[in-house]
Formats: sequence, C-alpha cells, structure tokens
Amino acid sequence: MITVPAHRVKQYGVEFYQAVFSAKEIDRLVRFEVLSYGGVKEPPRRRPARSRVNWEILESRIGESQEAYQRPVIRRKIEELVAYYTDCREAGKLPAIPGAVIITSERRFTFTPAGAHRSLGLLEIPEEPGVLRVLDGQHRLLALHATADGDLTGLDVPAVLFDTLDAQQIVEMFVTINAKHTRLNPSHIVSLSGRKLYPDPNQALAHDIIRTLNEDDTSPLQGEIKMLGIGRGRVAQAPLAEEIVDLFETVEKLAGRAKAQDFRASGRRFFLNYVKALAQTFPHAWAGRKYSIKTGAALRAFVRVAPDIMARVRELKGDPYELRAIREAIRPWTQRLADRRFETEGEWRQKLAGGTRGTVETLARELRDALRA
Repeated sequence: MITVPAHRVKQYGVEFYQAVFSAKEIDRLVRFEVLSYGGVKEPPRRRPARSRVNWEILESRIGESQEAYQRPVIRRKIEELVAYYTDCREAGKLPAIPGAVIITSERRFTFTPAGAHRSLGLLEIPEEPGVLRVLDGQHRLLALHATADGDLTGLDVPAVLFDTLDAQQIVEMFVTINAKHTRLNPSHIVSLSGRKLYPDPNQALAHDIIRTLNEDDTSPLQGEIKMLGIGRGRVAQAPLAEEIVDLFETVEKLAGRAKAQDFRASGRRFFLNYVKALAQTFPHAWAGRKYSIKTGAALRAFVRVAPDIMARVRELKGDPYELRAIREAIRPWTQRLADRRFETEGEWRQKLAGGTRGTVETLARELRDALRA
C-alpha cells in the first residue's frame, strides 16, 4: 500500500479525495490508455527532427483499448508541455502542474481520519502499476513521464481521486469536463458505440438504442435527446438509459436468458418502431407544442410497459418487433387515453404534482390498464 495525506470531500452524497503524490509515485501507479477503434491504427505522423520527447519509449507506455474513452494523444501538446516543464525546472519560478489531475480507480481506497478534523487523514492506495486511470490530465502526466529523462525528484502532483464511480458516471464526468469546459469535439464521445463507452452490456446497448432514436432519419425523436448531456434535445439520456437497463434486467428475470438475449438482439428495431407507433397513435400530442408526451417522464413510462406491449402483440399473433403489429397492440390507447392525456396544462399538470417518479408510475399503470381493457 501507498499512504498519502488526503482531504475527504463530500458533494451531494458523493465522496472523493484530494491528495498529493510524488511524481514518481503517480507515474508508477497510473495507467495510460487511449481509445482503439477496433484494430484501426492511427496513420503515422511526421515527428519533428529535433524533439525533447523519446516517442518510442513514451508510446510503449500507452495502451489501446476499445473500452477506453480518452482521445488519441496530441503529440504537439506533449511537446509543448515537456518544454514548459523543462523551463519551470530550470527557472524555478513557476509551478509545472498547479492544477489537480483527476484520477479514478476500480479498487476502493481506505481513508483513516487523523485528529479532530474528520475530513483530514491518510489515504491508503494499492501499490499496483495501473491501479489508477486518468480521467482528466492524461497529457500532463504523459509529458511528466517524458520529462527530464525520468528524473522526477522534487516534484509533487496534486490529484483528485474517485473510487466509487461506476462506468456510466465516469463517462458522464469525462464528457462534462472535456466537451463542455474544453474544446474537445463532442462528437468524439457522442458518436462512440455503447460498447466502447460502457463495460456493462446493458448500459452499452441502452446507449446505442437511444443514439439510434436520436439520430435515425426516420425516428420521431430525432434530435430530441440530449446525448451525454450534449446537444439541443430536451430529453436527458441518463434517466431514459436507466429505464431501458431496468427493462432488460426485468425481461431476463421474467422471461429467461434466451428471451432476454433475443430482445437485446432486436432492441434497436423494437424501440425505433415503438416510437413510430406512438407518434402515429398520438399524432396531435406528438406534433403539438402544448403537450408533454416527449418528456423524459412520459418516455420512461412508455419504456416501462414495453413487456406488456410485446405480450399483447404475441396474443394477437404478431411480430413484436414489427411496426404494424406494435401499432395494433397499442390501439386501445387511442380511445382510453387519447392525445388530451398529455396536454401540459390539463391532466398531465395535475398528476405532475405527485413528483416525476409518481408521474412515471401513474402513467405506466394507466397504459397497462388500457392494454388489458
């Protein structure tokens, strides 16, 4: 174990740590990785004849993975940082890394308070190469690795460490930092397939389904979803993705692994046709501005009743993934609910008083009752 002094910070129920590592410690513990596009190599670039960086040694330290989210290394940025670090060391007037790098770990740390101040103490971190992953500051640490021929004495690196974030939270934080606060092109992340963003297959598939709904030219939800917090859409991706993940897990519990696998394989087709059927069943609400049918709460309720719809399609001897069959199954909603159910200033507003969660379950219950009737 490595023990470092740390400050434990709490924000809205999330705990993380502020600490300071020696440059040698963080260089030994951190894992450098960039996104790999399924074996497609980045074309070689011309390197300057005179370079402060030994690129062969540095690139041997950088791994590639389809599960990584970091962009490819920008060589010019590394060169500039190495030059800056060298100037800082020689002049001794400016700090080389005054801002904290942000680090995540799949391994839990042990924090022991010291003294009366319960937020200050010692943090124990497993002494394993690669135990730390860089969320923000990878170029700074790579340049540090390439600086001074490995002479890192007398240099401390401030860091913020998270050990409780799951894969989805890490991706969202990475997007927030890099797509909103820097000039990293948001499409670098939004365009990635779910399997490259999330190790969990259900989360990965949920991302791909929502991306299809947001990007497909035939989708009635095209441009309506704010993917990973980016874009002009009004519907947040995260709650919708959570609902779809819950749906996959529910289908597997109730119908078994084989049926769940079949559902996952046809998930994009089902949801695309399902949304088309909704737009045709509630045409005025879908097109009108004074309706709330395309809100996160309404869409989550529609996702929640998907198993009931598929069961109803099978009762009618139809294909549960086909548009016409889905539309026929939800036909009762036309009479029992109709467009007026989604008028923002009507019944929707009255039931919204119970909170969003109540609204989702209330609408889901009404949809189920209408199908049974």
